[in-house]
Amino acid sequence: MSSSFGEAFRVTVFGESHGAGIGAVAEGFPAGERIDPDELARFMARRAGGKSFSTQRREADSPRFLGGIRDGVLTGAPLALFIENASQRSSDYKSFENIPRPSHADYPMYVKYGGYADRSGGGHFSGRLTAAICAVGGMAKQILARRGIYVGAHAAAIAGVRDAAFDPLRVTRAELEAAGKKEFPALDDAAAEKMLAAIASARAECDSVGGIVECAAVGLPTGLGEPLSDGVENRLSAAIFTLGAVRGIEFGDGFAAAAMRGSEHNDGYGISDGRVTPLTNHAGGVLGGMTTGAPLLFRVAFKPTPSISKPQRSVDLASGSETELVIAGRHDPCIVPRAVPCVEAVTACVLLDLILGNKGATENGTL
Repeated sequence: MSSSFGEAFRVTVFGESHGAGIGAVAEGFPAGERIDPDELARFMARRAGGKSFSTQRREADSPRFLGGIRDGVLTGAPLALFIENASQRSSDYKSFENIPRPSHADYPMYVKYGGYADRSGGGHFSGRLTAAICAVGGMAKQILARRGIYVGAHAAAIAGVRDAAFDPLRVTRAELEAAGKKEFPALDDAAAEKMLAAIASARAECDSVGGIVECAAVGLPTGLGEPLSDGVENRLSAAIFTLGAVRGIEFGDGFAAAAMRGSEHNDGYGISDGRVTPLTNHAGGVLGGMTTGAPLLFRVAFKPTPSISKPQRSVDLASGSETELVIAGRHDPCIVPRAVPCVEAVTACVLLDLILGNKGATENGTL
């Protein structure tokens, strides 16, 4: 299995949803960086279940560090962490262990690994593994912040209900952090109420809904990234797809650019305080694979949670016959609220990787 991403800073995740636990190994953390455990715990709590709009599976998700950190300071050695699975209920999956769940990785996993892979709760393909990614990403966020780089995200849309959007050119650190300080990660409280109602309605109907996460980063130097196949969009997109429910990603105006004219989409330049500055940000802060000096801005589409209690068609792999499947257990009626910190975590890891491996970025467009 390929469960790693990154180059100068490389993250590998391991474990299964209903195994003893999950974890991660991060190689390339700079030595001497202090990690605030309380700040990390607050970040991890944003992803946790047990809320009114999420799964009722409750896990402490307190990472136990096996190496790479001493007295709260990174040593420069590979960092290894382990998070115990304390609330798994494999019995919920026993009745359909031979029946692949629609929109899950169950069937291709069964074929690829000859039936040996643990499929309980999704096994290694479960969203449970994002807890380990958040642990590493939460640490990366702290390191980036000391360099003046801030990452934030919010639930931009759920079930067609849209939140307020980040200003693509003038988003601030305070605005990036605003949604993460709320129990439900939306900027507009009125939109949040409508989203919560849509989630509750789907849950009541034994169904689920999907949505969009918008993420931005400020403070990045101009020229970060490499051209063509090793660009910021390439590296970030590949890593974002480690979050299993992702269906798409767009930067700046994204697909809407296809309906625009060049005069509408092109970002002109001006000079402010002696720096070359984009006047608009339709590109999302990236051109030619390199940062432009404008905020990095992108959106990630998440599918509806595939585990639903409505009857669905499938097959029994043991008997080779068609059957009907009803999924029991504890599942999110919407993945998006808990995905918000996951997107931030992956983004922080990728940006730290790019910063540590940077070749020739300027100081944000100084003349």
